[in-house]
Amino acid sequence: MTIQWSVKRWIAGVAVALFGGAVQAAWDFTMREPATKLARDILDLHNLMMTIIVVVFVVVFGLLSYSMYAHRKSRGHQAASFHESTGVEVAWTVVPFVVLVGMMIPATKTVLAMRDSSQPDITVKATGSQWKWGYDYLKGQGEGIHYLSVLATPREQIDGGAPKGEHYLLEVDRPLVVPVGRKIRVLTTATDVIHSWAIPELAIKQDAIPGFVRDTSFRAEREGVFRGQCTELCGKDHGFMPVVVEVVSAEKYDKWVEDQQKLIAAAAGEAGKTWALDELKARGAKVYTANCVPCHQATGRGIPGAFPALDGSKVVLGPTAGQIGTVLNGRPGTAMAAFGKQLGDTDIAAVITYTRNTWSNKTGEAVQPAEIKAARAK
Repeated sequence: MTIQWSVKRWIAGVAVALFGGAVQAAWDFTMREPATKLARDILDLHNLMMTIIVVVFVVVFGLLSYSMYAHRKSRGHQAASFHESTGVEVAWTVVPFVVLVGMMIPATKTVLAMRDSSQPDITVKATGSQWKWGYDYLKGQGEGIHYLSVLATPREQIDGGAPKGEHYLLEVDRPLVVPVGRKIRVLTTATDVIHSWAIPELAIKQDAIPGFVRDTSFRAEREGVFRGQCTELCGKDHGFMPVVVEVVSAEKYDKWVEDQQKLIAAAAGEAGKTWALDELKARGAKVYTANCVPCHQATGRGIPGAFPALDGSKVVLGPTAGQIGTVLNGRPGTAMAAFGKQLGDTDIAAVITYTRNTWSNKTGEAVQPAEIKAARAK
């Protein structure tokens, strides 16, 4: 009875999997819609290879099954006694060779196209850090623009306190913005561990390795927002490191570049300003949420055994020069990154002020951008 009931449950499970409407709705097994010519070529190559594989499978297993059935012992068939056949040996050498050549030619063309990053219109460096991307426009329109791109999914969704959004863990505060129809060269590197910059619709998956600079390129054929993720296991919050590219028209890109240049000029003015304590704390809270929460937590208590607490920390409550040096230069051999390469003077001053005046920390001290600038110069 037990065996019969187990079989019945197994059959019922298979029936639900095959015919259940909810499961049927999730049967999406193809690639995302290509947004570049190279992505279309990769999809076509994938379909060609799968077709060849299926044909070979059907032919080989079809002949094998037919031979087993039609030449079985119960029908009186006897095994052949010949030891060699020139025709068969030629056939099983020539046919696979032709098949492999037929697969090699389109595959080689596609791989070579994937490595062609020559003559770009715009060059951008993507620097991976746990767990965000830094973008520097190095060549072409937009040269000189630099900013960080950080996960924008609210913490309440991540912690299960709110319903998941449409783009859960695939949304950032500032995407990489590029114009449609232009060739974009992307240089990838990293500051800590190996990351990977990947966007399926753009046919890009390029590792970012500390100490090395690698490159890839794409030319988007349509406007839109394209989403991906770091595809290397880069740490405990590996799934919180999305890659988002926004492709816009040439006119919108011109306007975006103009706006970014205004922000750069405004930031330069902010660095010379003397800020009030409350202003710095308010700005520092945003910087802390975007850059520090994954390790030190929103409570400032860190993760015991992995990341130190900032609440009550001797470094945070000690001389400002010590904390400034730690934030600017990081701590070798630990997960503490050198934020001097990622954040501006005002943001670093704000986040330090925030940590020194939040939770049980009540120093009443405001660290000014001028102090960060002076520390950089040492």
